[in-house]
Amino acid sequence: MSKSCPELLREAANLIEEALSRSPTAPAAQSQQIPAAQSRTPVQAEVARLFAPYNIGARRNMTRRPAQVQVSRRSYTHTVCCLADHNADKIPSVLVKAELLTSGLGEQKVTFSGNDHDPMVITNKLIEVFPKLQQGGGFELLKLVGSTRSRNLALLQCPSTGYTLAYLKDPSTMIGQATIYIRPLQQDLPLDCESSRPASGPVIPCITCQMEVPFSEMKLHRLSCNGTPMEEREQEGGQREENDSETALVSDSVPVRSETSAESAVVPAVIVNEELDRKETDSEWKIIEEPTQAAKVFKENLLREHATGKPLRMKMDVRESEEDRERELLLFYKQQQEWACPLHCTLVGDLAIGEGVMRYFMTTIISKLQFGFSLDLGGMGRTLLFEGEPDHLVPAASEALIESNLFRVAGRMLAHTFLHDGPHVTGLSPAVIHVLFNGDPEMATVVIEDCPDLHIRSIIELLEHEELTPEQKATVSDLSMSWDLPAVTKTNRRWLHNKLLLHAVVGRTMRQIKQLRKGLKDVMVWPLLTSRPDVVPLLFPKMAEMQFTPQMLLEKITWPVEDSDDEDFDLDTTCRITGFLRMFIETASSGTLAQLLTFWVGWEMLPPELTVVISEGTLPTSSTCFETLKLPAHFKIYMDFEKALVAAIKSTGFGLV
Repeated sequence: MSKSCPELLREAANLIEEALSRSPTAPAAQSQQIPAAQSRTPVQAEVARLFAPYNIGARRNMTRRPAQVQVSRRSYTHTVCCLADHNADKIPSVLVKAELLTSGLGEQKVTFSGNDHDPMVITNKLIEVFPKLQQGGGFELLKLVGSTRSRNLALLQCPSTGYTLAYLKDPSTMIGQATIYIRPLQQDLPLDCESSRPASGPVIPCITCQMEVPFSEMKLHRLSCNGTPMEEREQEGGQREENDSETALVSDSVPVRSETSAESAVVPAVIVNEELDRKETDSEWKIIEEPTQAAKVFKENLLREHATGKPLRMKMDVRESEEDRERELLLFYKQQQEWACPLHCTLVGDLAIGEGVMRYFMTTIISKLQFGFSLDLGGMGRTLLFEGEPDHLVPAASEALIESNLFRVAGRMLAHTFLHDGPHVTGLSPAVIHVLFNGDPEMATVVIEDCPDLHIRSIIELLEHEELTPEQKATVSDLSMSWDLPAVTKTNRRWLHNKLLLHAVVGRTMRQIKQLRKGLKDVMVWPLLTSRPDVVPLLFPKMAEMQFTPQMLLEKITWPVEDSDDEDFDLDTTCRITGFLRMFIETASSGTLAQLLTFWVGWEMLPPELTVVISEGTLPTSSTCFETLKLPAHFKIYMDFEKALVAAIKSTGFGLV
């Protein structure tokens, strides 16, 4: 009868124990003695086959080599940037880096190898990579300090032995993966292209002048290429030689100095520098102290950069209903476009042309954002994108508006009107503005007036009382627990008040604020607003700052004079009509003055000059392109004049454009 598996294993173990007991006990002999294969019994051979993997592992463990002493790395790879200015303390711009690179300097990834404590390892390698560095009389190493947006460089103090790999690898230097900047010690390095690296790549013909240029030099050639074909250049060269020879024959007494090759080689470099200087002026707005002027320069640069782009064409049919005109506006701003390209506005069904049409569009856009759309987009009748008290407006907490991405559309509208010097939405909450421009929500200054929901506001105001009734505690706790906050207690009353108010104003509007931010970025004004925080109040002014006073308008008005080229009216008529207008302005409210200004120039923005002329007609009219108000001369008493002017500005809201 065959034996079972456990019995076979037990028998095999016994045989192994007997074999081990008969073998010598010395470890060295035991490790060297290997029984011959032919002396094994069949059972031993089978056991050896079954347990072979375990025996190999054991032998591996027994013959494991002792751990070798780790040899320190003697190579060090890092990104370095060699500067030309020996007084440089700022990170070079992209254009300057390109110029450095063409001169054999600039940014390179360098691998150092050798003794970690030998300073010549670094010196020799840097001179090998940047041969011009020998002319600097030594060098210094610098690194970036401050935040990621900082451009300031700080000196790495040179040890007594000089810069070594061990010093650069030392964690106390806090270099990490940051770029190391190399600055010449005693004098500037030359920025010529003579000692730059040899041209590489295939030869490619220039599409403008057909000149064959190496691949690596094509970018530099394009900066200096004047667009003249090679054949014309040869002809011009021949004509120039003829002219030179003729000049030499005309007068031998006057020496004619021909242009040398060295001088002609300087010309492209001068052109490159001029091009670099012109591009550097695009950042001039960053250093202009006055925020209004800085914004003006930024917007002019942005519009000039996209002046050749595909024009934006905005149309509105004045014969359609107000809801249809609003749909056209929303459809236009929902499209993905280059918003800094030239803008062409057309009023279909109206003879109006010129700059006044664009002012009318911008005024309409801001009016819809400020006071709401007639379209019923949220099931609440009139659609308000911003709600609340003046100077405390916050984005509306409507899921329908958020899902429709309308706040991104609103951001585009705000930035687009700002780009074209149009009017602004006034009275936005400072807390919303703070969060909109990447401010910490927890650090936002929120006041109770910022909460547009009067029911929620009344509940939060209960926490201002020292004692709460059980009913009041239940009401507050219901609201706080619905917003994942704890119930009110005597100890957390003040803390809960701040948390509820912060969530009511900021927490419920975070998605709307993110959409507004995307809209501002779409129109490419975001760099200005984030780099120059003092420009933000120009985009989101307070309501009080937009109040018009009679003196503000009267200071801008240019009154008719006797020697003007207008229609002939006697002095009494001119004085009477202009006196009526002055009386109207001095007694009108701020809202009426805003309507008059819109009728006069097309929007609620004071121009540098307002013109008044006396004309024939029944009702007052205006030419918004020329910012001119035309007043009929037939009025004899002030009441008739006032009634006609109010009817004109309220019935149309917009004069002749």
